[in-house]
Amino acid sequence: MAQNQYRVLRYHRVEERRLSRRWRIKAWAPKIIVAATDGSAGSVRASQVAANIARAWSSKLLLVTVVRPPEGWWGIGGAPPTATALTKALDEAQQEALDSTLDALDLDGVDYETVEELGDPATTIIGFCEQNNADLLVIGRRGAGLIERFILGSVADRLVHYAPCPVMVVPS
Repeated sequence: MAQNQYRVLRYHRVEERRLSRRWRIKAWAPKIIVAATDGSAGSVRASQVAANIARAWSSKLLLVTVVRPPEGWWGIGGAPPTATALTKALDEAQQEALDSTLDALDLDGVDYETVEELGDPATTIIGFCEQNNADLLVIGRRGAGLIERFILGSVADRLVHYAPCPVMVVPS
């Protein structure tokens, strides 16, 4: 049974409990860290924090970027772009986001992979974390899409509420 001790701390009586050996909590070390990036300054900073954590814990870092395919009308009387033109534009957007992130990161001593996905950013990142059994998701507080935030809600807000693992939100 736990023993109780009392200490006076700034005029308040605080109870301290000594926990038995079976109730002591072991340190948590993430094995798989997912960092979501869109190339913005906030997501690059979050990716660097994730890289530092991965280096400290010898974890695997998965850098994921998600591009939303365009939806809706293509203008008055305009035709949608061809499938090849659309695919090329999306590939360029993903590569640009990853390149700007990788150029800014210090990844020495970090086991990392880059992943490119298409779809709704929040839904796709949540599914990616579930598929890869992520232990930690690191995101920036603000991304590149200001208009999307007002219309659809913040991606960071949806990830914090629905991600299957702990989420670290890094301020910009």
